[in-house]
Amino acid sequence: MARGRSQVTTLRIQDVTIGTIVAISTPPGRSGVGVVRLSGPESVAIAERILRFRDGHAWRPWTVALAELMDDGGACADQVMVAYFAAPRSYTAEDLVEISCHGAPVVLRFCVERACAAGARLAEPGEFTLRAYLNGRIDLPQAEAVRDLIQATTLYQARVAAQQVEGSVSKRIRPVKEQLVELIALLEAGIDFAEDDISVAPLEEILGRLDPIEQALTALASTFDYGKLVHSGITLAIVGRPNVGKSSLFNRLLEQDRAIVTDIPGTTRDLVSEVAAIHGIPVKFVDTAGIRPGQDVVETLGIQRSYQAMADADVTLVVVDLAAPVEAGDLALIERARGQGRWILVGNKADLPRTAELAEDFIAVSALTGEGLEDLREAITPMASHEQDSGFITSIRHAQLLRESIEALRQARKAAEFGIPHEMLLLDLYAALRPLDAITGATTADDILNRIFSTFCIGK
Repeated sequence: MARGRSQVTTLRIQDVTIGTIVAISTPPGRSGVGVVRLSGPESVAIAERILRFRDGHAWRPWTVALAELMDDGGACADQVMVAYFAAPRSYTAEDLVEISCHGAPVVLRFCVERACAAGARLAEPGEFTLRAYLNGRIDLPQAEAVRDLIQATTLYQARVAAQQVEGSVSKRIRPVKEQLVELIALLEAGIDFAEDDISVAPLEEILGRLDPIEQALTALASTFDYGKLVHSGITLAIVGRPNVGKSSLFNRLLEQDRAIVTDIPGTTRDLVSEVAAIHGIPVKFVDTAGIRPGQDVVETLGIQRSYQAMADADVTLVVVDLAAPVEAGDLALIERARGQGRWILVGNKADLPRTAELAEDFIAVSALTGEGLEDLREAITPMASHEQDSGFITSIRHAQLLRESIEALRQARKAAEFGIPHEMLLLDLYAALRPLDAITGATTADDILNRIFSTFCIGK
């Protein structure tokens, strides 16, 4: 899978498919098995130079064979399993050999060194996937989804990324792009027949063709709100006065005893954070110091950090004690949270007789019994509490490009309504097409490709 990120390097894209590359494709550290991957026209020849097979061995695609990794003197350094994938039916669409060694780092490094001495070169970050893209094996959204799949921290993230690797985003963009190309072709034909005074594309037809294109792209762009949540997760700060049960609630949401819980006010004096999944969305929970007039320097610093955590969080849980009267400090926190963005009011200790009177809507919970916790989880990630269509946008790059395309289509609409000549209208339509090309990779510049693939791990 991943061997860790490398320094960002600049590859000449036209040189990527030249030669045979090698890299360790499994994570650093010791394991039962580690994989060294070769891809390129000399993969089989290089493997034959560094491996010794049993008599009668023949390279048969999509099979595994037993071999010995040899040192310079011809002695066996390790017994390995060798898988062969013939072009074009491989991950990179090239001849690809995977050597499964025992997972000692020294053995894996030795295998790579032997492959380099035999004619391979070290792969750059993401170069295997870049070759798959350049060879037409996958498109650019699928390639970016490979990176997201490797970096997934929840099973739901992995499932979404796997669907995108299968082309769920590409399938939504491709028909819209084809409609746009058809409209451009229609207007180009109209210009060609202008001397014959033939109206190939009247205003009604142009607008009738623009509408579904703009609507489809707008609908797809709107999915980024949910996609960003899936891809990046959210940060949630839990704030409140001392002893309202913030740390108990924090532990209950995490389903582990992460924060110290006592009856002594001011126990939590610094931020305590942990990441957990709610409905498949990674949520970084931040337990904060109880907010009250500071008793000493350390507690005062902790309270300042609590305010900063509120400012930095995507969502703030303001916790009040339902078994005690509402105090001025509770109301001040509610007003502060209201002014800073999305917030949820939580009434804790719902298992006790209720004394608090709140004018705001709140979610009643009990950190002790678990009452109301599922309602709270759904309030934290409301969009994720229901199954979503898999073809949504999770990349900020894709979202920005879609917005550029939509804006160009709106300009094209205005131009058509004002009777602007079709030659000028085409400029807006081509401006709408270019961002879609940049998503699918049809006209992607080398610097963009370098930026994308340099974020991959080496070996992928």
